[in-house]
Amino acid sequence: MPEIALVRQQMRRALAIARKDIRIYYSKGPVIIFGILFPVFLFLSFTIGRHLSIDFMIPGLLGMILFFTATSISPIVVPWEAQSRTLERLMSCPVRLEAIIAGDILASFAFGTAISLVPIIIGLAMGVTVSGPAVFALAVILAALCFASMGNVFSIPPTNLPATVNMIAAVVKFPVVFISGVFIPLNELPVWGQAVAYISPLTYFTDISRNCLQGQGYLPLALDFTALAAFTVLFLVVAMKMHYKTMPRRI
Repeated sequence: MPEIALVRQQMRRALAIARKDIRIYYSKGPVIIFGILFPVFLFLSFTIGRHLSIDFMIPGLLGMILFFTATSISPIVVPWEAQSRTLERLMSCPVRLEAIIAGDILASFAFGTAISLVPIIIGLAMGVTVSGPAVFALAVILAALCFASMGNVFSIPPTNLPATVNMIAAVVKFPVVFISGVFIPLNELPVWGQAVAYISPLTYFTDISRNCLQGQGYLPLALDFTALAAFTVLFLVVAMKMHYKTMPRRI
């Protein structure tokens, strides 16, 4: 059917865009600094000297790295390409806006998923055990997609300056890390802290990680997965709809 052929065609183009983004942007300074180095040093600054167990540290470190890496590429691709005038050329090609956005999200998703393997391997090498490997793997994949979609939302403002987008993203991402149970488990937060934590998608992934790696999850797994899926759909819908309004103002 023509519709199925069109969808397949746009999917192939989205994958081509994702490969291009990974090849060009994964080694950029902001991606390395804010996506990898910053979360590692931030986490170490809060854990060194506190004599925490490794099974407590790895879920928090994994959540931070996955969150920061999956939101490191998608916010800057659109403004960077608009600044270099390659976005106009891409928009003139026979590729739908949805495919462009999907390609940017897939690049961040792949980058975040790949880098998240590092803390997982470190944890396993240090004796951390995974209960329910299939559940844990599904959580990593869903969370990476959710965070990549969230990162694309940051690029909605019609600016051609990556620094502006990074500033907008930082204003959101840093508070999210501190309210999501990364440093303090949900069950140790006050009632108002838990209420705030529930508006963060990182909260639900961190809870799944603590359940699978530490055996001390606070929320039911079904609720964690449902919340992550709902946030993913929300971010995707907002990104697609808002980019339709702001993209013409970039080119």
